[in-house]
Amino acid sequence: MVTAIVFIKADVARIPEVAEKVAAIDGVSEVYSVTGGLDLIAMVRVAHHDELATVIPDHVNRVPGVLSTETHIAFRTYSTHDLEAAFSLGQEDGV
Repeated sequence: MVTAIVFIKADVARIPEVAEKVAAIDGVSEVYSVTGGLDLIAMVRVAHHDELATVIPDHVNRVPGVLSTETHIAFRTYSTHDLEAAFSLGQEDGV
């Protein structure tokens, strides 16, 4: 699994519409509206690195209202949520 974090600057008047269209793209797992210098952050998760070239430049960048993107590819995932889920496998509630 390859994860990319895509920072999106969008036309301010179209942020909700852009977010919905980006979220509907295959490979995009979630889209967050955020404060600061960005408008949206999209999480892209694909099986192979080459698929990023289809999802991001061919689809995300072409959504009407997307002004620019900046992509960061994740090397590793460090998540308390993931660790807790892994350690709870096989345990019953209340144990």
